[in-house]
Amino acid sequence: MYAVIEVGSKQYNVKKDDIIEVEREATPAGKEIAIDKVLLVSKDKQLEVGTPYVKGAKVSVLVLGEKKAPKLISYKYRRRKSSHWEKGHRQKLTRLQVKEISL
Repeated sequence: MYAVIEVGSKQYNVKKDDIIEVEREATPAGKEIAIDKVLLVSKDKQLEVGTPYVKGAKVSVLVLGEKKAPKLISYKYRRRKSSHWEKGHRQKLTRLQVKEISL
């Protein structure tokens, strides 16, 4: 059984006991939350697609904690202009473990 869920405008394909990293959620570590934005559920070779979400479907996840993604550097250089800039970005992520997929 697997499902496609939407978290923070991104979609993730999840199965039971998967660990996914999503954009930062304001939920403390150790707390269990339910995600009801389920786009697709597959169970026993039966596919159920939502319009846009599957009614009554939920995915229970456990918040494992937060971490930071690797640092990304953006650099712009203009030749012969004595001009350049550099920016760094480090996204904060939340780790979620899928506990249960229910219809």
